[in-house]
Amino acid sequence: VRENHLKADDFIYPLFIYEGENIRNEVSSMPGVYQVSMDHLHAEMEDIVKHGIKGVLLFGIPETKDECGGGAYHDHGIVQVATRYIKEHFPEVLVVADTCLCEYTSHGHCGVVEGEKILNDQSLDLLVKTAIAQAKAGADIIAPSNMMDGFVAAIRAGLDEAGYTEIPIMSYAVKYASAFYGPFREAAEGAPQFGDRKTYQMDPANRMEAFREAESDVAEGADFLIVKPGMPYLDIVRDIKNNFNLPVVVYNVSGEYAMIKAAAQNGWVDEKKTVLEMLMGMKRAGADLIITYHAKDAIRWLKEEE
Repeated sequence: VRENHLKADDFIYPLFIYEGENIRNEVSSMPGVYQVSMDHLHAEMEDIVKHGIKGVLLFGIPETKDECGGGAYHDHGIVQVATRYIKEHFPEVLVVADTCLCEYTSHGHCGVVEGEKILNDQSLDLLVKTAIAQAKAGADIIAPSNMMDGFVAAIRAGLDEAGYTEIPIMSYAVKYASAFYGPFREAAEGAPQFGDRKTYQMDPANRMEAFREAESDVAEGADFLIVKPGMPYLDIVRDIKNNFNLPVVVYNVSGEYAMIKAAAQNGWVDEKKTVLEMLMGMKRAGADLIITYHAKDAIRWLKEEE
């Protein structure tokens, strides 16, 4: 009579691809999570496939950054290079490409900056170029995380015009300006160099705004709706699940991962039981898919329970 179940198909595993050679850096705040260069990608993908993970979410860390984040949309950008490699050597793995500029810009913001102001519409042009480059490289799903107004409509129109009408958009529809992103900023090396992202990410105090954000993305052509972060926002996950007829994706973010890892290392919580309970809570709240750094461990633990 159990109402909800966790399985390997529920999980998408984030990967940080570092431009350069002989790089396999463990993220200090995220034990077990690594930045890997292309020469280490094959071994990492073999491990992912061995665990039974069906999809990866790619983030890129370029060797050089510039004001406009050119590495995000060049054909030889690191995510495009990694995507081509994965689709050639591991075609059964679904590649979801993070479509944003923050890892590639010298200022660390998700769009074009003038002074200390984010220029929304000019940013959309670069995000469309990024999405097209990712689709051209073989990405199965485009996942725009930038939270610029109108980003889904712009990317959908750009993909269609470029001939990628079949590529779905997994929109970061409901993305809060959260303190839980801290470890990710170390992993992706994309922290803003000034200010914060509160002008284009959501206020954690707001619930009704989530409906407006999701409604606009659905109207603009989104195919999946992401709620980010996970644990503090499960009420929002249920709201989105109850009100929209699209798959709901929860991003179990870096801070949530780091807290459990740190507590487990100190012997304060049982890591296996805590992680599986948390992920089950996300499923119960309405998640169809969960983006999580715990994917390898969770799948191993679930197999042990079979």
